Amino acid sequence: MHTRTFVAAAVGLGLVTLSACGSSSGGSGSGSGAASGGSRTVTLVSHDSWAASKSVIAAFERQSGYKVKVLTSGDAGQAVNKAILTKDNPQGDVFFGVDNTLLSRALDNGLFQPYAAKGLDRVDAAYQLDADRHRVTPIDHGDICVNYDKKYFADHHLTPPASFDDLIKPEYKDLLVTENASTSSPGLGFLLGTAAKYGDGGTSGSSDAGSGGGWPDYWKKLKANGVKVVNGWEQAYNEEFSGSAGGKKAKGDRPLVVSYASSPPAEVIYGDPKPTTAPTGVAMGTCFRQIEFAGLLGNARNSAGGKALIDFLISRQFQEDMPLNMFVYPVVGDAKVPAEFTQYGPPAKDPETMAPGRIAEHRDQWVKSWTSLVLQ
Repeated sequence: MHTRTFVAAAVGLGLVTLSACGSSSGGSGSGSGAASGGSRTVTLVSHDSWAASKSVIAAFERQSGYKVKVLTSGDAGQAVNKAILTKDNPQGDVFFGVDNTLLSRALDNGLFQPYAAKGLDRVDAAYQLDADRHRVTPIDHGDICVNYDKKYFADHHLTPPASFDDLIKPEYKDLLVTENASTSSPGLGFLLGTAAKYGDGGTSGSSDAGSGGGWPDYWKKLKANGVKVVNGWEQAYNEEFSGSAGGKKAKGDRPLVVSYASSPPAEVIYGDPKPTTAPTGVAMGTCFRQIEFAGLLGNARNSAGGKALIDFLISRQFQEDMPLNMFVYPVVGDAKVPAEFTQYGPPAKDPETMAPGRIAEHRDQWVKSWTSLVLQ
């Protein structure tokens, strides 16, 4: 969620993104830190959008006796790939930030060891996609959706798009920017949303809706309608999108962007001056549900500390802190959601979804086909 995606908007606003360089201290053997001072440090490996309040991290450190160290490794896809490459001698103890679009890749590569977190019974069963083996623990959820610049559409007397079908209409030509599906988590989520909507061309689950060749035919139409593709969310949202605070400064000229349903409240909360209403809206018919997980790395040096940290990530204290830091929704039922979320960024009522098994079966080929179709 993450997710996870809106930290750039909050830089310098009291959030903490802890980071450190190099690998964990201690020997290379599993458990080598158990008898050393290093065992009192627990290392979290994540993507660049990890953020938490200083007071909340401090509370965990007081309660547990562990010092938290965070290592960030780029976008979610980059972070997962790096964790897989270093799994025999991992950078840390816990990985946070693998989502349902990449989950099978992490699990198939044996990235995590099983751990049933304390308090897991408070987590909605719909988010527990590895419930039989507990290799990962759900932490947050959100929706990848097209956002629109309200002012642009008002100024041009144009109704904002509401669905995937709308995006290929002539009136929205050259308006959309999205992220590369091979390098970006929201980019991949948007691709999967179109695959969930239109199928993959003649296969079960296809709903042609004017796109009889499945998602490839839809993307041909989207490409012909002038979609722009950039590498990651930061560039798309804060440079190309005309509706965001960053995009306005960068003179972005695309009034449609693939982002999150929770992006509008961030524009309100961190606006300077603070607007009375969100300057951006969400095309609710373009959403794909994203769930983010944390897992205990297979060769974690400090597995006890890692387990304590995972327990904390689904505690009510962390879950309630999370929305205004990473702009995602909690997964535990008793966590309160900020009023700004319910007012400006409610989750999609009927987002596209896809079973992890189907994602695992098709993802790599779909991304390869998408790259050939859209980027070449």
